[in-house]
Amino acid sequence: MYHHSGTAVQQGSGSAAGVLQPPNTATDATDAILFQRCTWCGTAMYHRLLCPVCRGSELRTERSEGAGTVRHSTVVHRNTPAARNVSLVEMAEGFVVRGRVMGPPIGIHSGDRVRLSTAKDPVRGEPVFQLLDEPYRAWS
Repeated sequence: MYHHSGTAVQQGSGSAAGVLQPPNTATDATDAILFQRCTWCGTAMYHRLLCPVCRGSELRTERSEGAGTVRHSTVVHRNTPAARNVSLVEMAEGFVVRGRVMGPPIGIHSGDRVRLSTAKDPVRGEPVFQLLDEPYRAWS
């Protein structure tokens, strides 16, 4: 699971709640999103304590490959000197994460394929993605 403090939440043995542990830099990539998968029903989820499908508490932590698809994107003008986008990205593993997609806010649309650029924005603390395909430029 991705945690804003830069630490990973790992499942404790036999406990329902995760235990905060610092990431092992020798084995974990710093630019990765960690998510949870229910051991009972196999549902992938992001930043949860219980499975939203079966309400199971036995969750194992996995690392995402970083590929996803933009499901929704909006331009935000609040609390920032310049417009920025906030997007919901459905990852290939099946969970949805909120983050920012690099590029002009007006050029990011639902269905665009993205890849994780950095797991943590230094200002907002959310994942940052980059577009995989060149934005469609009509008749150029």
